[in-house]
Amino acid sequence: MDIRTITTSRLTESVIAVPPLARDRNLQLDAGQNRRLIQFMEAGGITTLLYGGNAVLYHARVSEYSSLLQMLVESTSNDTLVVPSVGPAFGTMMDQAEILRDFDFPTVMVLPQKEIADAHGIASGIRRFAEALGKPIVLYLKHDQWLPSELVGKMHRGGIISWIKYAVVRDNPAEDRYLSEVLEHVPSEILVSGIGEQPAIVHLRDFEIASFTSGCVCVNPKLSMKMLRAIQSKDYDLAEQIRIQFQGLEDLRNGINPIRVLHRAVELADIAETGPMYPMLGELTATETSDVGAAANALKALE
Repeated sequence: MDIRTITTSRLTESVIAVPPLARDRNLQLDAGQNRRLIQFMEAGGITTLLYGGNAVLYHARVSEYSSLLQMLVESTSNDTLVVPSVGPAFGTMMDQAEILRDFDFPTVMVLPQKEIADAHGIASGIRRFAEALGKPIVLYLKHDQWLPSELVGKMHRGGIISWIKYAVVRDNPAEDRYLSEVLEHVPSEILVSGIGEQPAIVHLRDFEIASFTSGCVCVNPKLSMKMLRAIQSKDYDLAEQIRIQFQGLEDLRNGINPIRVLHRAVELADIAETGPMYPMLGELTATETSDVGAAANALKALE
């Protein structure tokens, strides 16, 4: 595992994969299948893994957290950066901070909390967690105006932000007042587009942010990396051709449920056996499973 301090140039090296977490039929972590998925992504050029929503860490047991972290350390190559997540509850993340101090992860992402929370309380809780951990964190901006842009800037200047995952969904990603406001207070090179391939061209080209996260990269990492390199070389026509190729599976994720569809897509494409969906999320219907399998295998076959 890559334990070097994260730099802005490091963020541009890879699409940031956001994979599911494989579990066995008893909902226990399946080290072999998680390693199989990781090695598939690494073989496709991916060197950064972010375990968050798609891994359903919102609902993970604190009692298994140390084992989960150890599994990720043992499953990755020396060149792969791994970013686990904590929270979203404050008590959970503070317990996780104690566990994380026994590991060398250079940063972790704080999952966003909306219930029984407000902006200044969230900022205070994240600061307390970062101080307990002794490292800057990944700030996950998932909800519009979740934190005022001025407060985000203050957190950045206070040294508690490593980088920011920006994942507010827009009908037109080119029109994003919140993103523009955030960029008035933090440098664009510490932001990463957090909604997959579909808005990535606009975010990287027009807002000049560093890279993008992807779930569908788990199905075809080489193609997703090809899209990142096309954007970076300003070959936007090629990038657009590739973006369209990811749209079939992404449309199913958006239409059904992003986490549930990706979890099953990885298995249906014979990449890794991800196992049952983790509660509190349900399984796909037979029709949905058929549609997802067809889209996942079609995407995997592309070059």
